Amino acid sequence: VQLQASGGGLVQAGGSLRLSCAVSGLSFSRYTMGWFRQAPGKERVVVAVLRRGSTTHYADSVKGRFTISKDNAKNTMTLQMSNLKPEDSAVYYCAAGQAILSTISTPNAYNYWGQGTQVTVSS
Repeated sequence: VQLQASGGGLVQAGGSLRLSCAVSGLSFSRYTMGWFRQAPGKERVVVAVLRRGSTTHYADSVKGRFTISKDNAKNTMTLQMSNLKPEDSAVYYCAAGQAILSTISTPNAYNYWGQGTQVTVSS
């Protein structure tokens, strides 16, 4: 199994970025997929989750600004980020696991991780 995140970069506040996660070796339909982020000195926290039935969940801090989606044909998951704020700056990770509803926000519930991509939002 391999997850490879890309698309990070430097953007001004109010701008947009699109992160992609190329997935190989597993089937989207059998895994919960998620995006997490980790800022320096802070814990890794959930940003958005796409459950096996295509139900989505978002952290309160990104609701209305971020959208998680997947392309089954291309085995790719994306995170469209809009109206970015400086507090969104972090390393973003894509993940896959057998997380159930009660554990979707828990990093330990995810078995597979991408390498991370840096997002920096300037004020």
